[in-house]
Amino acid sequence: MNRRKFTSGVTPATEPTQDTLIVYADGTPRTQHVTTNVAIEVDEQAGAAVSRSYVTVVQALPDLPLQPIAGRRYHDRFERRDGQWRFVERRVRINLVGDVTRHLRQAAAQR
Repeated sequence: MNRRKFTSGVTPATEPTQDTLIVYADGTPRTQHVTTNVAIEVDEQAGAAVSRSYVTVVQALPDLPLQPIAGRRYHDRFERRDGQWRFVERRVRINLVGDVTRHLRQAAAQR
């Protein structure tokens, strides 16, 4: 699966949760996003930076052992505004998808 999502500007962090994620009694989707291999390139003169990283999403439930459910790549862009570094854009590339039937509403509905 090779999907890309482009996001820029200010988007509430909970926006995708309400529409797509299964949220459990503790108020979470019972996942962790493990970010690795972070590479950051900073251009101080231009006041800009980019980063690339890998993300592995893992999930565990009382009746589901800990397991990876997705692999992603993040390509992020930052700008310095008024002396402060600000997150500007994130490009997400989903490389691998495992069993997401306990994580995504649409996948659960299709079981």
